[in-house]
Amino acid sequence: MDFDQPPVVRVDTRPEDRPDARAWPMTIPAVRQVVEEGLDLRKGVTFLVGENGSGKSTLVEGIAVAYGLSPEGGSNQGIHSTRPSESTLSSALRLARGLGAAKWGFFLRAETMHGWYTFLEQNPGSSRRPEPVFHEMSHGESFLTVLASRFDSSGFYCLDEPEAALSFTSTLSLIGTLLDLVGRGGQVLCATHSPVLAALPGARILEVGEWGLRDAAWEDLAIVDHWRRFLTTPEAYLRHLVD
Repeated sequence: MDFDQPPVVRVDTRPEDRPDARAWPMTIPAVRQVVEEGLDLRKGVTFLVGENGSGKSTLVEGIAVAYGLSPEGGSNQGIHSTRPSESTLSSALRLARGLGAAKWGFFLRAETMHGWYTFLEQNPGSSRRPEPVFHEMSHGESFLTVLASRFDSSGFYCLDEPEAALSFTSTLSLIGTLLDLVGRGGQVLCATHSPVLAALPGARILEVGEWGLRDAAWEDLAIVDHWRRFLTTPEAYLRHLVD
């Protein structure tokens, strides 16, 4: 029996718990595929890469909440909410946990992290460590501080478009943090638009689109192709926008 397993081995559902196939989010091909076929998660980093509306963030959110993490970001030790907007997907998902794996987890969700910062300020006893005043930092500085203080041990880490707050150089720092995290036994599931972040060595990449989910090599990703062509000849993309 393999006791060296990641925190989440597989995402699945029971047929009787599946959402209405005619209603959102089941109308999203990637969500429908995971609900109907399940998804095996490996050790290390798995990226979900795709266009807006492809379902990558919906999947990361659903899996994070099914793991017990706060839907608006944070750990499994402090659930908070400002305005509930998450889908019902999490209630249908079943997570097969790894034998002997760590139970700690953290959800870094770019669009709602300021709400988590406020939660920490209003609930100082919710953390065992002294907290910096995240609201007094820039967007990028606060993200980097969260990475330094929370992404430091084995566990399950979900990230939704973390590059939104980060410069090119800071995104490289994030890659370094994730590589260190994997070296400590951490498991990462990340939705991203960033070809820089998706280039992380050894990561599994699932391209998300109208086909659902499919394994892809970094060099074959549509976002990599578009960025390469844009940086070579930006006028080819911009000419139809200019009078």
